[in-house]
Amino acid sequence: MLVIGIIVGLFVLVFLVAAHELGHAIVAKRNGVVVEEFGIGFPPRAWAKKLKNGVLFTLNWLPLGGFVKLQGESDDANKKGDYGNATFWQKTKILFAGVVVNWLIAVLLLTILAVTGMPKIIANQFTIPSDTTVISSPVELGALTPGYPAEKAGLKQGDKIITFAGENIEDTAELIDVSKNHRGETIPVIYERGNKQSTVDVALRDSTATVFGAALGQREKIKATWSAPLVGIVTTGQYTWVTVQGLGDLVSNFFGGLFGQLSTNESSREAASEKLGEAGASVAGPVGILGVIFPAASEAGFSQIVFLAAIISLTLAVMNTLPIPSLDGGRWFVTALFRVMKKPLTKDTEEKIHGTGFMVLLSIILLVTIADVFKLF
Repeated sequence: MLVIGIIVGLFVLVFLVAAHELGHAIVAKRNGVVVEEFGIGFPPRAWAKKLKNGVLFTLNWLPLGGFVKLQGESDDANKKGDYGNATFWQKTKILFAGVVVNWLIAVLLLTILAVTGMPKIIANQFTIPSDTTVISSPVELGALTPGYPAEKAGLKQGDKIITFAGENIEDTAELIDVSKNHRGETIPVIYERGNKQSTVDVALRDSTATVFGAALGQREKIKATWSAPLVGIVTTGQYTWVTVQGLGDLVSNFFGGLFGQLSTNESSREAASEKLGEAGASVAGPVGILGVIFPAASEAGFSQIVFLAAIISLTLAVMNTLPIPSLDGGRWFVTALFRVMKKPLTKDTEEKIHGTGFMVLLSIILLVTIADVFKLF
């Protein structure tokens, strides 16, 4: 399953990045900019073919995305067909075309899931009640409290509760009520683990507080018919905002934790360490995505892979709108800034700005990758 998950993850990542770059290429060509090369993966080159439209199409050995090479990519290039010779509005369309493509892919994938069954992740996730069917999975056990009935009986995190004390369990509230009604009793529990159902006797505690000793969770999916396209669009908008908030929290936790380490107060340093831990836990690099997230999604089923692909596509869209040098948003911001200052943006200056940004991004990716490796062990 690990190997399959890695292969699926590579395919999804390459497809999403290649689609992003294809957006740049199509809009560039439509606006008179010459597209010299469109590559799948990164060099060294494995295979190349000159297409009828003059674009060199290449397949490369490093399967981590793709790229598009435009003629005269520096802002001060001025020959016919150069990117630099395009108007500011044309450059804006070219730079953000990839963002639009990734966002539309997310809309398409979430629309498909709205028909087949979309995971309900956020509390106010958009639906049209008259065209919505909610499908609930069995109640699933989360963290178990050591020494309490669930753990003593041999139940494990991830087990799905089918019946509890002879009663079919539909949701977490029902399981809590049934367990309280049978406090102090030894009751039979039918659970599912790895597509196999088993029965175990659980001696519940005679307590007014915790009687079972396990965190409970339940996954829900929502289905729609005629409203699926609308659900796909609005849900993508909701997840876009959630992604932006998540990035904001990440930046806040990282820098808050970093500066908090300088405090002389012990409790402040501990709080800062927690913030840094939260920031690290919320980030995954290539190793985490391919080695952990995609294998888990592959095991969970095709719909989880589609959902994960939609979220990654949406994340690519959001990240590339940020004014970070070397990213699409950063390139646009630098161009706009020099335009406002009415100063020429020379090739040397542009390369220094975006080269520095690229090195910083590579450093961050390296640090995240190292953290991902440590998480695996």
